[in-house]
Amino acid sequence: MPSVAVIGSGLVGCLTALALGHRGHEVTLVDMRPDPRLADKSEKNLRSINLAVSDRGIRALKFVDPNMAERVLDGIIPMYGRMIHPLNGEPESQIYGLFGESINSIDRAKLNENLLDEIEMFNKGSDKPIKLVFNKKTEKISFKNGLAQVDGETFDFVVGCDGSYSNTRYQMQKYVRMNYSQEYIDKCYLELYIPPGPNGSFSIDANHLHIWPRKEFMLIALANSDGSFTSTFFGPWGLTESLNKRETIEDFFTRNFPDAVELIGIDNIVNVFLKNPKGALMQVTCNKYNYEDKCIILGDASHSMVPFYGQGMNCGFEDVRILMELLDSKPTRREAFDEYTRARHEDLKSILKLALDNYREMSTKVISSAYLFRKTLDGILGRMIPSLWVPMYTMVSFRGDIPYRECIRRERRQTRILKAIEWSVIATIGISAYCKWRKN
Repeated sequence: MPSVAVIGSGLVGCLTALALGHRGHEVTLVDMRPDPRLADKSEKNLRSINLAVSDRGIRALKFVDPNMAERVLDGIIPMYGRMIHPLNGEPESQIYGLFGESINSIDRAKLNENLLDEIEMFNKGSDKPIKLVFNKKTEKISFKNGLAQVDGETFDFVVGCDGSYSNTRYQMQKYVRMNYSQEYIDKCYLELYIPPGPNGSFSIDANHLHIWPRKEFMLIALANSDGSFTSTFFGPWGLTESLNKRETIEDFFTRNFPDAVELIGIDNIVNVFLKNPKGALMQVTCNKYNYEDKCIILGDASHSMVPFYGQGMNCGFEDVRILMELLDSKPTRREAFDEYTRARHEDLKSILKLALDNYREMSTKVISSAYLFRKTLDGILGRMIPSLWVPMYTMVSFRGDIPYRECIRRERRQTRILKAIEWSVIATIGISAYCKWRKN
């Protein structure tokens, strides 16, 4: 069977290595970082955003190994909707699914460690164990004589899963006429922390994704299994960098997030804003994703997205499933790689757009009466005629059988219908009011 170097031992890289290992490939998984399972747990990353695992990600995990999927997802916390915290008034629940569906909160580091443990477990029962190589930066990837060379070591092909700043992508561009763009958005993020309540209890509802929407900036919080919440502040760079003095930070948070201040603690908030790194948010898109049958890039290496639809990891896992299905069905690896590039590009462009657009929904629309009316009507139609009408969020998060591009196509049609219904309601109310006025 072919030998393959998988570059990057993050979530997508680990799942790729397991998927290829199950198919009998000789897999070497290489990462420039140390093994995260050996890291000092007191040294928190401070740049991770909790993950929301949904249908596309779960489908991919089960496709590789159903038992593995159950093990690595142990401890996930279902979130059945958003809990909106307005500036004034009581929190309000906005349910995600039509029939009790949920997305699921999980710590990114824990999931990564679980997948690495799965590789170790796979190795114990395999005559072709996956070779793990940490602390090794990949310097040069080249292709000649029908083979791939990674820093002088020869492989049949390479899979780049090495993130937004992918060196695999950079090396592959020397051989491929690749369209590539990188776009930073004027938002950064800072990770905050809501500690557990008494005896490890949750201080707010664990089964919701909590959002404090404030238009140009917002706060979110996702539950952890120990009773804590990982909270993240998103805001424009200029605003965030202006919060550089204790009194300014205190004033800003007590005015805009008074209930969150009680949960997090003002001293903790000030400490984070003064000492912790601010994370940048950017999108990466490119085309094509492969060089012949020698190299292919997956996950953030080919489509880094902002986190506002919770699809970054789910989409990356879906990349793995789709590629494996093509490798299983196509006569040659070259045909599978070429078909992946051809078929996947429109879907990836679609989810990148959806992820960017969803910031406005999370930060602004969720408190709009027009949005809430349309969402209610959307849900009613989805429950009444589920075979004909599927709301956008349901398609993206709970229907992994619907490609992202098809989600957008259906949503455009459904939006036109909803607008027609809205105008009909408005017209009916107007006519009724006019008739009543005439009678008086």
